[in-house]
Amino acid sequence: MDTGDTAWILASSALVLLMTPGLAFFYGGMVRAKSVLNMMMMSFIALAIVPVLWVLYGYSFAFSPGGNRWLGGFERLGLDNISAATAYGTLPEYVFVAFQLMFAIITVALISGAIADRAKFAAWSVFVVIWMTLVYFPVAHWVFDFGDNGGWIATKLAAFDFAGGTAVHINAGAAGLALALVLGKRVGWKRDPMRPHNLPFVLLGAGLLWFGWFGFNAGSAVGSNGLAGLAFVNTAVATAAAILGWLAVEVVKEGKGTSLGGASGAVAGLVAITPACGTLSPVGSIALGLVAGAICAWAVGLKFRFGLDDSLDVVGIHLVGGLVGTLLIGFLATKTNAGGKASAGLFYGGDASQLGKQAVAAFAVLAYSFVLTYIIGKLIDVTIGFRVDEETEVSGIDQAEHLETAYDYAASGGSSIKTGA
Repeated sequence: MDTGDTAWILASSALVLLMTPGLAFFYGGMVRAKSVLNMMMMSFIALAIVPVLWVLYGYSFAFSPGGNRWLGGFERLGLDNISAATAYGTLPEYVFVAFQLMFAIITVALISGAIADRAKFAAWSVFVVIWMTLVYFPVAHWVFDFGDNGGWIATKLAAFDFAGGTAVHINAGAAGLALALVLGKRVGWKRDPMRPHNLPFVLLGAGLLWFGWFGFNAGSAVGSNGLAGLAFVNTAVATAAAILGWLAVEVVKEGKGTSLGGASGAVAGLVAITPACGTLSPVGSIALGLVAGAICAWAVGLKFRFGLDDSLDVVGIHLVGGLVGTLLIGFLATKTNAGGKASAGLFYGGDASQLGKQAVAAFAVLAYSFVLTYIIGKLIDVTIGFRVDEETEVSGIDQAEHLETAYDYAASGGSSIKTGA
């Protein structure tokens, strides 16, 4: 075990953990004032539920060595057969357990943005448990487990996904699409103004996500090495380019670039570079970021054309951005970083075989996540009910679901001038 690798992955784990509170601010600022606490709590409950599931059986289902290509085994239930001296490559296995846990937490939290303003908190909590068990843990095994009995995408298909474009973003984006269809449109959608109530929150959240994403991507090198450095640089430049790409689309369409667009462009770039940050050059990462920022900016407007109330653009950013990043590996992967000409992208001397592998991985995860999520959402809806009633939605979900509000308007209102004798 290497102390340098251990120190870097521990630090990366902390960085990735910070992304979920960052997501809470990002999503919380984008909703209306009457539902900001509920939106933020949907992220925070993931911080409470997922670590318990991960220790009890999630890590075992994702990474236990006794499984098969589809699911891990039972040898790590309750983190059994692990001690402080157990190694995972150059790391203590507990460190790898902690790092992968943080990915699990934020993946399910990402889905919540698609159903903002209208989901029961208890129903969402039940969904987190079931979705993690049936969707995330198996998909994490497919993509992230490179062991002897590792996942079929990682070992048999050999598609590139450095840090989770399929397992995290396509997975969450497809799930968000399914839940948005199950819950339906918000009351007054397209009719009432539903603008972000706190854009500084949105920018703060985007900044925290970007900061944490360096652990997300560079930490996925699973060591303190040159590959981590490449992923770090690619994450920085692709995100910067995506902001420019998104703002360029806004300027063409509206004549101005917005702060919401800048923040959304940053997240789109982070999403797209996630699967590609270990196989692209920095110049290729700039190209990827520009394309992803522009395509995602265009994609978020399609929800109005198709009548899909994806409240906070989970589909337009995470599903579309994840697909862009995963598929463009087939064009932009370099010979050096991809491990040889056979795996290089079309623009670097490769053939179409790697693009085909990328497409199979992307659309297999998309289909699996969408179908199972739709079934899970429907079952919750017909049993305990997934959506709040119309009166609660209109008056404010925070008070009904959490017995509190984010802003005490009564305390700040009124006059200090005394009247009467």
